[in-house]
Amino acid sequence: MQATRLAIPDVVLIEPQVFGDARGFFYESFNQRVFNEATGTSHQFVQDNHSRSAQGVLRGLHYQIQQPQGKLVRVVSGSVFDVAVDIRRSSPTFGQWVGAELSADNHHQLWVPPGFAHGFVVLSETAEFLYKTTDYYAPAHERCIAWNDPVLAIDWRLTAEPRLSAKDAQGVELSHAEVFP
Repeated sequence: MQATRLAIPDVVLIEPQVFGDARGFFYESFNQRVFNEATGTSHQFVQDNHSRSAQGVLRGLHYQIQQPQGKLVRVVSGSVFDVAVDIRRSSPTFGQWVGAELSADNHHQLWVPPGFAHGFVVLSETAEFLYKTTDYYAPAHERCIAWNDPVLAIDWRLTAEPRLSAKDAQGVELSHAEVFP
């Protein structure tokens, strides 16, 4: 696996070694030891999730203010633009974002550590995601930052109005959000 630290160094793009030919492909999608070495962390994952979304779906910038989750995200079908926003007030990169295209074709994975808000937009007709989390989903602690906050100025690569859930349409701007110390 190759790990590349993005402009916010805590967020890591992971590229597994893929072996393939006309018959198909193989790659190791997760190895705890290699992950720890690549990210410089020792997080243990407690939950695996699988979701599917249609083209143009934009999932806003979600996070859990208590029981913060780190997420290791990969796409197994289709393509998405995945975004992480640093919402740790004491961080030198507070309020900055990084993004990466994740697809079934490129096999890339994005490590989004605790203390970050996470969102994506689906670029293909549909996309399926698998992601591991470092803490359990806790709806009572989930928060959402507005996907279109002008201070964040995220370039979502949109070609049309996004398809939003009611929760994402009601996200708050970062200046009004409950964030990490």
